[in-house]
Amino acid sequence: MASSRNQNFIFMLISVLIILATMSFTSALFSAKHVVIVNKLVTRATLVVHCMNKDEDKGVISLGPGDSFDFRFRVNLRKTTVYTCSFAWPGNTATFDIFRADRDDNPQSKVGVCSECIWSIYEPAPCRDKRDGGQPNCFPWAS
Repeated sequence: MASSRNQNFIFMLISVLIILATMSFTSALFSAKHVVIVNKLVTRATLVVHCMNKDEDKGVISLGPGDSFDFRFRVNLRKTTVYTCSFAWPGNTATFDIFRADRDDNPQSKVGVCSECIWSIYEPAPCRDKRDGGQPNCFPWAS
């Protein structure tokens, strides 16, 4: 009788561990991302932002000085997820890949992995802020 209870307990324990491992694997496989875009234009102009990927359009958003816009998504299985944003402010337009899995979800990339990718948008360049408050990583505009 005690042996039967032990076998049932071990079976239940192994089942729970398998379920938890599967959930962790699935979460790691499709890593959740949170992109935040902050208008830090030195001219204090309104920034018009339009972000999309091949499947989803986030719409056109107007950001006043210091305002932010954010969205969440999961990286695809092939790790090819890209979100491109166009930015416009008086007298200027620019484009930038605000999220690229090869850059922002790759431990070997120069800037490392971000689960919360905070971008400060300045006239000369978009900059990904560091969570520790260190010097941000700035990138050239694509156009």
